Amino acid sequence: PQSGSAYYNRGWSKAKLKDYYGAISDYTKAIDINSKDAGAYYNRGWSKAKLKDYYGAISDYNMALEIDPKKKNAYTNRAISKRKLKDYYGAISDYNKALEIDPNDGDVYFNLGNAKTNIEDYYGAISDYTKAIEIDSNDAGAYYNRGNIKDKLKDYYGAISDYTKAIEIDPNKSDVFKNRSIVKETIGDIEGACLDAKKSVSLGDTSSDIQIWIKKNC
Repeated sequence: PQSGSAYYNRGWSKAKLKDYYGAISDYTKAIDINSKDAGAYYNRGWSKAKLKDYYGAISDYNMALEIDPKKKNAYTNRAISKRKLKDYYGAISDYNKALEIDPNDGDVYFNLGNAKTNIEDYYGAISDYTKAIEIDSNDAGAYYNRGNIKDKLKDYYGAISDYTKAIEIDPNKSDVFKNRSIVKETIGDIEGACLDAKKSVSLGDTSSDIQIWIKKNC
């Protein structure tokens, strides 16, 4: 290829085939031809992140945002790389910048809640998961994660309510039944805990702790 767009398109094709090294090479050539190609920087950063080169990915996302400060996905993906590097405050900042661009993205609120959980800002995380649920009432993951936080805060009935809602949306996740079982045991509902523990096993939970608990309590 001679044009930057040709290298860009070939890089895209290589990335789809999981040839990330080849994609990075082509995106680099596209950038050599057009140093203002925000998309090439962004996609090269994405490919670097796939190879767990998170510092390299952040560098490319930085360049993409320098060229196009409204590129929301560059903020969200830079946040992912920052979380991988345990820069949780940096990730939170990037998720908030993404929300300034699009305040109705439930996935960003969900991930912002996860980052706040990393820094033990549990009430902040609950607020973000709640916002994700307001945007998408079928977000089972947000209910599940909010339930986990409520459990940490000893709001056991609130946790059970969230786990129950997550199960209504997606009844095939063993972890949700297991966690609801644990909370039910905490409040003294052993019969309910047994039912949930057995359901978790039926959905593929093979952990020894739950098997031992069932034998002892059910």
